[in-house]
Amino acid sequence: MSESTKRHRADAPSQLSYAVFAVSTSRFQIWQKTGSAEDVSGDLLESKLREAGHTIALREIIPDSITMIRKAAEKVLDRDDLDAVVFSGGTGVTKTDVTIETIAPLLERTLPGFGEIFRRLSYDKIGSAAVLSRALAGVAKGKAFFCVPGSPDAVRLCLERLILPEAAHVVKHARES
Repeated sequence: MSESTKRHRADAPSQLSYAVFAVSTSRFQIWQKTGSAEDVSGDLLESKLREAGHTIALREIIPDSITMIRKAAEKVLDRDDLDAVVFSGGTGVTKTDVTIETIAPLLERTLPGFGEIFRRLSYDKIGSAAVLSRALAGVAKGKAFFCVPGSPDAVRLCLERLILPEAAHVVKHARES
């Protein structure tokens, strides 16, 4: 690791406040009907982020809907108490997978390496099916945004190898712009 990267990481905030959104129409419909829905990936995100010393200020299940995803992102952009956002799900290649297309226009800067590295790491685990994996990271209004696939394996990979090691570093730079 370069000296510059070490300095930037040292100057980054040690604790971040996260918003976590599970993007799933089926889970959203169950939640609407019953008041609760299983969210394995959301539970994993929350537990791993908390274990790392971060807080979860907002957690919701939302449907694969451009309108609902955009409202969630705009709600986060308007909050001063949030540093980072994770959208889990809706990143595939079906017509209903609209998370990336919805979030990308809201970002001031994108981090193409996030998706590139995620796919490379995925390839090591699942082989050529990794080409179907879409992931996005970027910044807007001083906040880090991460859009990751909804599978627990993908969430764990993104968290352990990309988000937890670099989110504070991303936030530090996002706040400088």
